[in-house]
Amino acid sequence: MDLIHHEALVIGGGLAGLRCALALLEAGRDVALLTKVHPLRSHSVAAQGGINAALGNSPDGTDDTPERHAEDTVKGADYLADQDAVMAMCTEAPAAVYELEHRGTVFSRFEDGRIAQRPFGGAGFPRTCYAADRTGHNLLHTLYEWAIARGLRVYEEFFVTALAVADGRVTGCVALDIARDVMGGFAAPAVVLATGGYGRLFTRSTNALINTGDGAALALGAGCPLEDMEFVQFHPTTLAGSNILISEAARGEGGILLNKAGERFMARYAEKAMELAPRDIVARAIQTEVNEGRGFEGGHVHLDLTALGASRINERLPGIRRLALDFAGVDPVAKPLPVQPGQHYSMGGVPTDADGATPVPGLYACGEAACVSVHGANRLGGNSLLDTLVFGRRTGARLGPGLPELPAPDEAAVADLLRRETERITALAVREKGTKVAPLRAELRRLMFDHFGVFRDGAKMAQGLELLAGVEARAGEVAVGTAGGPFNHTLIHALELEFLLAIAPAVARGALAREESRGAHARRDFPKRDDDRFLKHTFAFRRDKVELEYREVNLGRFPVRERSY
Repeated sequence: MDLIHHEALVIGGGLAGLRCALALLEAGRDVALLTKVHPLRSHSVAAQGGINAALGNSPDGTDDTPERHAEDTVKGADYLADQDAVMAMCTEAPAAVYELEHRGTVFSRFEDGRIAQRPFGGAGFPRTCYAADRTGHNLLHTLYEWAIARGLRVYEEFFVTALAVADGRVTGCVALDIARDVMGGFAAPAVVLATGGYGRLFTRSTNALINTGDGAALALGAGCPLEDMEFVQFHPTTLAGSNILISEAARGEGGILLNKAGERFMARYAEKAMELAPRDIVARAIQTEVNEGRGFEGGHVHLDLTALGASRINERLPGIRRLALDFAGVDPVAKPLPVQPGQHYSMGGVPTDADGATPVPGLYACGEAACVSVHGANRLGGNSLLDTLVFGRRTGARLGPGLPELPAPDEAAVADLLRRETERITALAVREKGTKVAPLRAELRRLMFDHFGVFRDGAKMAQGLELLAGVEARAGEVAVGTAGGPFNHTLIHALELEFLLAIAPAVARGALAREESRGAHARRDFPKRDDDRFLKHTFAFRRDKVELEYREVNLGRFPVRERSY
């Protein structure tokens, strides 16, 4: 395949990638989107509960503002968020919501016609706009229709395996065309990573199978560090067994958590906020109930929605009812749902400024793949969809006008990478003897959840690092055992395993080195927050091994305090 040229490449077809590509199109740029699945199968489609914005539409008439939204976000982040970036996100939130509404997103409404807003955890106001419990689905379809109408060039089912770098600058990428089983080279002066998170590094995850940290691994391979990778959010309410997400909207609408004694146990952990405390607090509360013998057999508690009644559940939570019936055989109208914590979101990622630029020239990132950082140590529900739209737009708007001034891509570097990647992947595909991919991926996910999960301690994490080294060693002998062909998913899974193993040490070493508890990072051996030593961002560099450095948090108008709910 000859090299393909564009002014900008966006890798990832979810909300962040589509919104970035649209901003580039609006600037008159030649942009292409590469995605390993159809855009409408991106993980953004699974977001349920809503998107935060200080619209002032709460039914009791309370006066919400972007500054109050920002204050809640910084507090929820356990003060590790960069406050300038948080303020930018919260200030632009209403415009982002209204833009999607005007483009066709059908939000739920109050009786007077205003966009409905529900309460979410850690928020001082009911500021979460929603489309029943299928908000991500509605937003993604709106953006995709808008992009197709604008003529966006989409390379669908192209799996990017490496970024091309010349003289320290990203200058394109190479990708496997999954449907045709050929490698292709793409030359461009700018590449944007919008590939989502790395949830499939853990078992018990709400994430789609495609969330394998591709963007983070690609950035590492291009010489870019990763930021705050130890901060992994565990959602408190996933359906026990399948770990399908049961949205925070269920608690926002009035659902309550009960242990096996029928006790509403959140009073012990967040006396005022109860079930609407931030996710890290609720997840630890549930796990504590289970660990101390007050959970149900199988390691779960109950989420009781029965008091809402059939009418409200069908209006506000129809997707959750359908999921519960299909995957647990439980109707939430009549019975409580069995729920347990599961990995949900990646606060860490590729470090960027508020306009998507990374430390590596020519490389940009947005959405969950990026770490701006607006979520700090713990993301509030409703802020992830907002992050994708605000920073997707900002990245494209910042990049678009300056593209003509960027250096031309180095075609020789792209061609050389294409040759090397073709040889490497062909050799991997035909290797017949060695370690099987599926059990090794499963082993990696189990050890990360067991050793770097909801609760952590130094000795167990050190043991986890030793086990991780063993998995890395065996991954060098992975055998796909096929001559190739279209839709070779075993090969794709092997390449995704390489990506997961590239970023796992950054998560593990960052967690072991951070000797405190902050947000989602909860250490039994260091149960207190330590602002003197660790009110800092972790930066993980891949050299001979993963090396860590620390950088200051951008503080500002919101003083650092102890969190209480």
